[in-house]
Amino acid sequence: MADRTAPNCHLRLEWVYGYRGHQCRNNLYYTAAKEIVYFVAGVGVVYNTREHKQKFYLGHNDDIISLALHPERVLVATGQVGKEPYICVWDSYTVQTVSILKDVHTHGIACLAFDLEGQCLVSVGLDSKNTICVWDWRRGKVLAAAPGHTDRIFDISWDLYQPSKLVSCGVKHIKFWSLCGNALTPKRGVFGKTGDLQTILCLACAKDEVTYSGALNGDIYVWKGINLMRTVQGAHGSGIFSMNGCEEGFATGGRDGCVRLWDLNFKPITVIDLRETDQGYKGLSVRSVCWRGDHILVGTQDSEIFEVVVHDRNKPFLIMQGHCEGELWALAVHPTKPLAMTGSDDRSVRIWSLIDHALIARCNMEEPIRCAAVSTDGIHLALGMKDGSFTVLRVRDMTEVVHIKDRKEAIHELKYSPDGAHLAVGSNDNSVDIYGVVQRYKKVGECIGSNSFITHMDWSTDSKYLQTNNGSGRRLFYRMPSGKEVTNREELKLVQWASWTCVLGPEVNGIWPKYSDINDINSVDANFNNQVLVTADDYGLVKLLRYPCVKKGAKFKKYLGHSAHITNARWSHDYQWVITIGGADHSVFQWKFVPERKSKEALHIAPQETLADSNSEESDSDQSDVPEMDSEIEQETQLTYRRQVYKEDLPQLKEQCKEKHRATAMKKRERAPGSGVKLHFIHGYRGYDCRSNLFYTQTGEIVYHVAAVGVVYNRQQNTQRFYMGHDDDILCLAIHPLKDFVATGQVGRDSSIHIWDTEMLKPMSVLKGFHQLGVCALDFSADGKRLASVGLDDNHTIVLWDWRKGEKLSAMRGSKDKIFVVKINPYLPDKLITAGVKHMKFWHKAGGGLIGRKGNMGKTETMMCAVYGWSEEMVFSGTCTGDICIWRDMFLMKTVKAHDGPVFSMHALEKGFVTGGKDGIVALWDDSFERCLKTYAIKRSVLAPGSKGLLLEDNPSIRAISLGHGHILVGTKNGEILEVDKSGPITLLVQGHMEGEVWGLATHPHLPLCATVSDDKTLRIWDLSPSHCMLAVRKLRKGGRCCCFSPDGKALAVGLNDGSFLIVNADTLEDLVSFHHRKDIISDIKFSPGAGKYLAVASGDTFVDIYNVMSSKRVGVCKGCLNYITHLDWDRRGKLLQVNTGAKEQFFFEAPRGKRQTIPATEVEKIDWSTWTCVLGTSVEGIWPVINEVTEVTTACLSSDRKVLATGDDLGYVKLFRYPVKGKYAKFKRYVAHSAHVTNVRWTHDDSLLVTVGGGDTCLMIWAHEPEGRREFKQCDSEESDIESEDDGGYDSDVTRENEINYTIKALSTNMRPMTGVKPHLQLKEPSVDERGSRPPVSRALPQPEKLQTNNVGKKKRPIEDLVLDLVFGYRGNDCRNNVHYLNEGADIIYHTASVGIVLNLTTSCQSFYVEHSDDILCLTINQHPKFPNVVATGQVGDTGDMSATSPSIHVWDAMTKQTLSVLRCFHSGGVCSVSFSATGKLLLSVGLDPEHTVTIWKWQEGAKVASRIGHTQRIFVAEFRPDSDTHFVSVGIKHVRFWALAGRALLSKKGVLSAIEDARMQTMLSVAFGANNLTFTGTISGDVCVWKEHILVRIVAKAHTGPVFTMYTTLRDGLIVTGGKERPSKEGGALKLWDQELKRCRAFRLETGQIIDCVRSVCRGKGKILVGTRNAEIIEVGEKNAACNILVNGHMDGPIWGLGTHPSRDVFLSAAEDGTVRLWDIPEKKMLNKVNLGHPAHTISYSPEGDMVAIGMKNGEFIILLVASLKIWGKKRDRRSPIQDIRFSPNSRYLAVGSTESAVDFYDLTLGPQLNRINCCRDIPSFVMQMDFSADSTYIQISTGAYKRLVYEVPSGKQVTEQSHIDRITWATWTSVLGDEVIGIWSCNTDKADVTCACVSHSGLNVVTGDDFGMVKLFDFPCPEKFAKHKRFLGHSAHLTNIRFTNGDRFVVSAGGDDRSLFVWRCVHAPH
Repeated sequence: MADRTAPNCHLRLEWVYGYRGHQCRNNLYYTAAKEIVYFVAGVGVVYNTREHKQKFYLGHNDDIISLALHPERVLVATGQVGKEPYICVWDSYTVQTVSILKDVHTHGIACLAFDLEGQCLVSVGLDSKNTICVWDWRRGKVLAAAPGHTDRIFDISWDLYQPSKLVSCGVKHIKFWSLCGNALTPKRGVFGKTGDLQTILCLACAKDEVTYSGALNGDIYVWKGINLMRTVQGAHGSGIFSMNGCEEGFATGGRDGCVRLWDLNFKPITVIDLRETDQGYKGLSVRSVCWRGDHILVGTQDSEIFEVVVHDRNKPFLIMQGHCEGELWALAVHPTKPLAMTGSDDRSVRIWSLIDHALIARCNMEEPIRCAAVSTDGIHLALGMKDGSFTVLRVRDMTEVVHIKDRKEAIHELKYSPDGAHLAVGSNDNSVDIYGVVQRYKKVGECIGSNSFITHMDWSTDSKYLQTNNGSGRRLFYRMPSGKEVTNREELKLVQWASWTCVLGPEVNGIWPKYSDINDINSVDANFNNQVLVTADDYGLVKLLRYPCVKKGAKFKKYLGHSAHITNARWSHDYQWVITIGGADHSVFQWKFVPERKSKEALHIAPQETLADSNSEESDSDQSDVPEMDSEIEQETQLTYRRQVYKEDLPQLKEQCKEKHRATAMKKRERAPGSGVKLHFIHGYRGYDCRSNLFYTQTGEIVYHVAAVGVVYNRQQNTQRFYMGHDDDILCLAIHPLKDFVATGQVGRDSSIHIWDTEMLKPMSVLKGFHQLGVCALDFSADGKRLASVGLDDNHTIVLWDWRKGEKLSAMRGSKDKIFVVKINPYLPDKLITAGVKHMKFWHKAGGGLIGRKGNMGKTETMMCAVYGWSEEMVFSGTCTGDICIWRDMFLMKTVKAHDGPVFSMHALEKGFVTGGKDGIVALWDDSFERCLKTYAIKRSVLAPGSKGLLLEDNPSIRAISLGHGHILVGTKNGEILEVDKSGPITLLVQGHMEGEVWGLATHPHLPLCATVSDDKTLRIWDLSPSHCMLAVRKLRKGGRCCCFSPDGKALAVGLNDGSFLIVNADTLEDLVSFHHRKDIISDIKFSPGAGKYLAVASGDTFVDIYNVMSSKRVGVCKGCLNYITHLDWDRRGKLLQVNTGAKEQFFFEAPRGKRQTIPATEVEKIDWSTWTCVLGTSVEGIWPVINEVTEVTTACLSSDRKVLATGDDLGYVKLFRYPVKGKYAKFKRYVAHSAHVTNVRWTHDDSLLVTVGGGDTCLMIWAHEPEGRREFKQCDSEESDIESEDDGGYDSDVTRENEINYTIKALSTNMRPMTGVKPHLQLKEPSVDERGSRPPVSRALPQPEKLQTNNVGKKKRPIEDLVLDLVFGYRGNDCRNNVHYLNEGADIIYHTASVGIVLNLTTSCQSFYVEHSDDILCLTINQHPKFPNVVATGQVGDTGDMSATSPSIHVWDAMTKQTLSVLRCFHSGGVCSVSFSATGKLLLSVGLDPEHTVTIWKWQEGAKVASRIGHTQRIFVAEFRPDSDTHFVSVGIKHVRFWALAGRALLSKKGVLSAIEDARMQTMLSVAFGANNLTFTGTISGDVCVWKEHILVRIVAKAHTGPVFTMYTTLRDGLIVTGGKERPSKEGGALKLWDQELKRCRAFRLETGQIIDCVRSVCRGKGKILVGTRNAEIIEVGEKNAACNILVNGHMDGPIWGLGTHPSRDVFLSAAEDGTVRLWDIPEKKMLNKVNLGHPAHTISYSPEGDMVAIGMKNGEFIILLVASLKIWGKKRDRRSPIQDIRFSPNSRYLAVGSTESAVDFYDLTLGPQLNRINCCRDIPSFVMQMDFSADSTYIQISTGAYKRLVYEVPSGKQVTEQSHIDRITWATWTSVLGDEVIGIWSCNTDKADVTCACVSHSGLNVVTGDDFGMVKLFDFPCPEKFAKHKRFLGHSAHLTNIRFTNGDRFVVSAGGDDRSLFVWRCVHAPH
């Protein structure tokens, strides 16, 4: 039997031939040490040309495709492909990993670049969005990420002259990025007219915002800012693949094979044409250039590297060559010389010198080459071709000997016979041909019989036999040279094979895995001398195995480097090297073979560090003699801790069930009980599957865990305190070095780790998001700052945390097998060890990853514990066989026998160690494990008298040891905690049941005792009085599931799992009597009440047996149940039994015979039951939860006073209900402490305690009952109900609107008007007469008349260059709140409308604007911390949360300078609806409009997300930090108020508890304010204000307002609170109130706005002033003393604002809107002068030419004419029934034209007086009228319509003018049409869904401004007849502009908003003369 271990020799990579030039660029650089760095396949190569040496970086596990050099030129970053690709940053000098960046990209990493300082690294992914990611690479942290582009990105670079700017380029685009906060914001490069839009391949950044880029057509594009400035035409003949900048200038390389050098201003210096040089060839293509000093490196498409010296540039040196693109399959080694021959699909055959590491010959063939062989004398080289031919060359001069083609399919294998006489050629035609070498390769034989293509062949040493393998896995033998198949295997027995390259056969069985039939091994070659075998497979692994290896699944050593399939592997002729070739990576690897004796010496060389070990990972272990695994450990490794349902799943399950239960929800449901319970004591300690989980705290208390509870036990007082933050089993516990904090990890789908303090029992930090299923090991670092954790997922992920920040520092897959322990090095916190099943690994942190190496020992044992010793390299570990291993670094120094059986726990002391093992012995050792100083055996005989309980057995298995306070603390597998005095006596402190479920529980009828019985085969009696100990224990022969005391308490009945039961004496636990009548489990047992005459025994066999206790006989059997019995109860008389079964049936039987009775439900309630432990029936209907599909209520118990029913269920909840629990889904109080199912609950005889037992967690918990009345509010009471009460939260129209509003994303907005037809820029236009002929340069005809009458004739006309936002009239109050604030001590106010933040100075009335938002602002807050004066945060609407530019974002900015401080892109899809700064001003809280209403906390300065969590299923309106806190905040919303706390990175929250106040119900909460001592005030929809202390409702301020309380403001300086609501103004009350600090007294203010109902949406209090924002878009300042109101801001309340009219001679204008008002605005005065209420929505408005009259068109078809001076109505008329769209006076003031939606324009003659009779109308208008303009002479009118058609009519006849040439000659008085040839250029190409809605030509006739559905204002030249004309765009409005106008003299442009109800006034900037 051959040795089963892996071979002792190994391979070392010595040389790689080739360079990856295909599909990669810019991947070749000089390092600082003048070495060359590049990559091939999966290997980073550092090549020293002077010494001709290579170093390798092997940290990747797949093809590397990108590389970047750090600015200091020592560190290199490389990115790879793969499903989960990662980036490695490594040192080119030591080739060791510095950092690993992972978990962001998918598919691969296409580009990388370092910034100028080298602090940040940017990467681009190959995913569909080409994600761009910026890393803080040393910490492995993502700073920002964004979708890069829809198509491939080819290059990315940091701007080296401007901080936080980047440029990326790729298919048909270039983008300029800026980084701010966590947001990467792109601007697309504008190609314009300067150059064609095309693919940009490479770029380099220069000074002054100049970027040079290389394009696909060979031009260089030069960019200034984002605009294309110039192009350098024809810089290269075709695509420019690479550009490299250095001090002297730039080098570019292209597909044309040239390298060009340019100076710093991109003037050409010189050209180097590599095609013309000696080594050059046609078709050479440059992929990478690097220019340093006088050297230039050039990498080519065909895997060559040239080095060019500048002054001798026509003689480049070829310093590296490799095969070109195409599969590489052929490999042969020379029989006598160190040469290797390779042939590839690139049709070349190459000969490599293995000594010189160089190519010495190459020859190009006609066909792709697939295999090669060298004749035995080394003279001939035979090559098999892909087309079925083969060629023989002379090796000496590569001349052809013969070329023979006998086959059609590829030749895959050929071999010369050892005697040199024959050549065997195997083809894909399933046959082998034999040729005679001496007969000039005449065919002499043929081997047939294979049913598939031939893959491998070997000759026998005597050349008489040939063996073949084929593609179907058959192995055949042939006699040579005839080719007859050998069928008789006997004659082959003695055959010796000359070589072994076959993959089939008994000698190489071991190369295949045990249970697989895959054929992924491509090549094998045996080294007979050293008895090793090398294999090459499809996964890029080279493996070494022993030869022969007969058994499948042999152990091996594996080596990475090749990325994809390796096609061939061969030993060199002298077995010094192994040569392997890669198929896809077409590289040749040369490995040095290090035989055994050498490898011993080589140990001192650091093993090459790789992410995958070079020692075998896959092979189970390297040993053959696997010791038997210890039974305990075996058990433990098989525990999975999986749950059917995790607690995290409950909210979703509830949501799913809710629909079904809508109906029941409306019914009045039973309230929760008044009394509660509080956890008092737990008997139990989790030792059976956890270790080292028991410690002394700072104060000498003891901390450990059991079930889901962290326990702090005070041994002096025998009391316990509990940490209840977990909701499932805790599996591990670690203590902080200062012994005041503890970390605990739990089971869970996304399991969490809590760090909590042992004094306050409050969580300091909660870590989650990285471990699935559970956390099984934890350790703090020596400085206490870091925490390491190990997960239970399949890879046992290891995570290193900065726990206070809750930040993951690094993570890595740990091992396939279970890891038991992790320890951080106390001296170097970057290092750690893990130990576990057959596993000992030494790790160090590298950026975001960890790099691990296996411990170097002969055979890996299973390690159970490990500690660091007295220096950083010493490690001690305990094995499963009882040895202690002593390690230095990663080498095993020696082992010491310490225990019999596994060493489960060890602890390092100042001078020595203490260990504990399965043998129940504690041993003290000196500091080097030389001597054992002392041992303590855990025995009953040494138990001290003060013990709280009894030791179950001697020498229990020890699972945890800790030292302190002069004692040794010991935890055992049996659930005991002992304290060993140094002098020997042992005190038992705590104990519980051992492993096995605990089901049986009974409380004593009149003493504070209880009994439990468990599957651990023990029956125990516990003292419930303050001594809390186990009084007695008895071992049973079988486990038990139930027990019961007799009514007098003297006897105890116990039901066992084998169907028997016994009655024992309750004091001595000795048997009184026992019976065995059943086979199945006894599930419940009860004595009848009173004298206890009968005993009912229920079993799993579906029967209840009734025994007479006195006579000890069975007197009756209850039959008729269909399923196993779960519960039974007697009635008071002892006559009736109630029975529940597993099928949820309820039966009644009569005692003692057991006759079945049927009793109606109404009667059951009247029966007086002695006990109630059943879970079925109408009186307990409400205990079943909504999600009863997944959870069973397992147990119940009614208190003696019959008021409270306690239940336990499968999810570990203990619940209390008010009895009787009628109606479904009653409300309850629930308590989490048990982890899995609660199996039993019982009240004690006086209801003072509730006792519960847990199944899986084996604990007995004692809860103190706190009856109603004498109960202070306790934190642990959680009141819940499984379905939210459906009391509606109240109704208010404003609230409903705010809740249901859908915020439009501007970029996605669609038509505002119902347009039809083809858009103007898509209409086909017939060329006019003039355009057909070419116009003469000087027109002979009369000049064309002006298009537009211009008013300023005489002056030089100046075009308008730019618009500047000057004024905004509007405030967003109708659907946003809390968005008006004072700044600068009340000198300025800040508010917002549309997408503009506005700062208004109250003294000058000047406005200044923040305009960086790309879409509507929804919320605004200011930072009140003095360190951040005037810092504002605003949140905006956005699309999906994919982090692209349209994602919702929060901007933090300085209100005075308008400087953006940070941009936070968020995942709140939909938008951000609330923002709030924390007390220190450093954190920002945001709430999203996404369906989950996510709550997120940011460190806004860094742009880092601290924590995020789902907020509520319905809308959250506001969330605010407490004014004195950085960790506590409150959120309010639809039927929602939640109190949140931030712990580390986790958000913990509590629902508000209402039950303290009778009949309080959850309403919709709208606003929040704060008071001292943890008071919170929330304003409700009904006008009440709720007052909360912590999270409990303590009082209600009824009707603080008559309508909803929309806003509240807490004044920081004096604590007074301002509230604002909706109410009718009256003498006493108003919508604004100022309250004292406790909301007890108030003062009301009236807002003198004249509205019927005031609705306040925002309040803020300054010095003596209150600022109020209303629903009606006013902002009012109210004086506190005199209550005087001053309106600061006015706006339209409802939109859209359709009508806009500018005065003909003054800078005032009118607006008319849907809110039924017309308002007059004064631009110089910056205010509203007047408003008129029309009572109906107005649609259009226009001044008469003199400005003395105004015409207003209404939505109902009426129009009104007012006199401006008196605002009196001059006339009104209603001739139409639908909205008037436009209304115009003719320039001569004679006619009024009225255009309506009824497709008509009516003319009225004003000279006929105010009765306004229609004189004519225009007919045949195809659709509704949009805009109208009169001609200058008042004789024509042009009309633009909803069908995208422009028509011209005569005035006043109404006849249509159709002659185009006639129309062309009209001069227009105004132009507001969006249609017509003159303005075709205003339509942009992306208006497919949206339109240009309005336009206006300036009075000078030189410009046109437009407004569109995207909310953009654009400025064009007029006329603009070319499509897609050039323009400037101005942002600020929300979607849908409705109207736009120039004021007189073209001084201003006024634009009116649809969605934003705001008016923007833009100042025009004219071009200079």
